[in-house]
Amino acid sequence: MSDYVNGLIDRARKAQKEIEFLSQERVDEICQTIAWVCVQEPFVTELATMAVEESRMGCFESKHGKMMNKVRAGWFDMKGKKSAGIIEEDPALGLIKIAKPVGVIGAMVPTTNNEATPVLKSMSALKGRNAIILAPHPRSVKTNEMVVNKMRGVLKKLGYPEDLIIHVDQVTMENSQEIMAKCDLILATGGAGLVKTAYSSGTPAYGVGAGNAVTIVDDTQDMKVVADKIKRSKTFDMATSCSAENSCLAQDTIYGDLVKALEAEGGYLCSAEEKGKLEKALWPDGHTLNRDVVAQPAPKIAGIAGIALPEGKSFFFVEETGAGEGYLFSGEKLSVVMALYKWSDFNEAVRMVNRITAYSGAGHSCGIHTTRRERILQLAEQVKVSRVMVNQPHCLANSGSWTNGMPTTLTLGCGTWGGNISSENITWKHLINTTWVSSPIANRQPSDEELFDEHVRKGN
Repeated sequence: MSDYVNGLIDRARKAQKEIEFLSQERVDEICQTIAWVCVQEPFVTELATMAVEESRMGCFESKHGKMMNKVRAGWFDMKGKKSAGIIEEDPALGLIKIAKPVGVIGAMVPTTNNEATPVLKSMSALKGRNAIILAPHPRSVKTNEMVVNKMRGVLKKLGYPEDLIIHVDQVTMENSQEIMAKCDLILATGGAGLVKTAYSSGTPAYGVGAGNAVTIVDDTQDMKVVADKIKRSKTFDMATSCSAENSCLAQDTIYGDLVKALEAEGGYLCSAEEKGKLEKALWPDGHTLNRDVVAQPAPKIAGIAGIALPEGKSFFFVEETGAGEGYLFSGEKLSVVMALYKWSDFNEAVRMVNRITAYSGAGHSCGIHTTRRERILQLAEQVKVSRVMVNQPHCLANSGSWTNGMPTTLTLGCGTWGGNISSENITWKHLINTTWVSSPIANRQPSDEELFDEHVRKGN
């Protein structure tokens, strides 16, 4: 192991030992203060500006909004929640549950969400009395350092070790692999290669699968309202979010109305010829997504594709019929591009969601715009995804919103469908160990008559 990584791990372990038995009150003071300081101006403006300039992805307004909302919501979700000492007690069962730290967390920070991710991961780690080492993408080193230094300043002012939060300034794949091998728990947010490396490191890891959100639209909705939601989600931060709508499945009776509504919201429907040009721009070699189109504005993508994009257009959509190999637009695009499908039978629409996500985005999420509860429940019961967003802008809802009850995070588990251990939104609750304390209670063994139904006993 390199002396550099050794030093990071040693510093983090030493700092974590100093807060191992910190009281809940002190833990919450740290988290609350970090949240407050990280949503103050001019810091947020400076950070959002740096995040766009360094990563060359997304847009200032969205990154600024993420900081202002995600950080506040992250604290809101953990405020008043027990994460230290006794967190649960059931006298009737003689059980007490005590929370313990995990230790040192190795966190990978993606360049697509390089502004709020370090804050949310750090707050979640500290909520569990852990230390965290934040390893950024090479195109986010300065941004990561800026936000880490802001949080370290809070720790210093409050009298706690600054090394509870550590920035990795020597960014190499080898260093990241060593950190993952030597820390106690990994938070791997990034591409498939990174997640695979995390899982093969020998260290327990929370990884995330690819996103490729699909949303269904039926004839019970106002198409203008739906188009507005899709546009806001699809163009937020230029589609850096893995939760942005990649495909939309529209009922045939409202298909034309939805197309018109999307166009009115700044969508551009590509012709068959333009679809071919766009496909070549997105996948020049026929299978690998072009990095130059990821999280870029529509005019830039149009320039790469050789498409004459009319003024005022902010996202593309193309008509599609199939999914999987041979239908590249059915996969994740990480750009302001969406595939549009038509359906007449709802059962087929549900099957199409599964076909699309099986090809790309298994286990991640899907959505539906409808007022029919039976359709919502059928979709939720039959699709192999971890989240179903109902009548919401997908990327603005999936990872937690002020207008829904989803836990706030920027790390989305995809369950075994996506090769992950968790199908939840990963938060501080996943970053603690627990000790169960069991005391004896009165014998509660039931009789067979109480335990088994009569028809079962008599059928034996």
